[in-house]
Amino acid sequence: MNEYINRSLSFNEYVGLLERLLSEGKTTGPNQSESMVGYGRLNLARMRRLEKTVEPDEYVRTQISALDMDHIWLIITEGWCGDAAQNIPVIEKIAAACSGIETRYILRDENPELMDKVLTNGARSIPKLIAIDRKTENILGTWGPRPEAAQKLFAEQKSNGVEKSAILENIQRWYLADRGRSLQHEIAELAKGWATTLLARAA
Repeated sequence: MNEYINRSLSFNEYVGLLERLLSEGKTTGPNQSESMVGYGRLNLARMRRLEKTVEPDEYVRTQISALDMDHIWLIITEGWCGDAAQNIPVIEKIAAACSGIETRYILRDENPELMDKVLTNGARSIPKLIAIDRKTENILGTWGPRPEAAQKLFAEQKSNGVEKSAILENIQRWYLADRGRSLQHEIAELAKGWATTLLARAA
């Protein structure tokens, strides 16, 4: 995993990349259509809003801060992705509660071989968080692309033949109502499991 970590960006570098591209009328990835650039602009605004408004609840802060680990959370993303915009700021706030977690960001379309290691039901769905033990570079687990309830809603509507544009709109409504709570608790429980896995391997 070291080659991907070396190519990855910090959160501030990732946001800086999005800002620079948008200033040039571009977004990440090969599709530079007007609509994709528009999604990129909308999603950067969403990220900025969530950075200011989302805070982990007391339970999550307590759980995360108590963990003894040295992890890299490598997050596969793209600037035009609505799910990434909704989840990345929450992940950042969770990781900030533990000094043993470093977040790094890498673009999906520039790293298909990495994306193909962590597919979701055969699809290159993002964002995808890969928890890596810094010392061994072993993958401890993954999360993504959505909280379980949102993923269930997506799957149900897709199976019922709802148009993709309507599904994505409904998913965004779900995010607005949930306010990051589901993701916070999912990640907190997963992080506990990742830390336990690492201890078991070391025993």
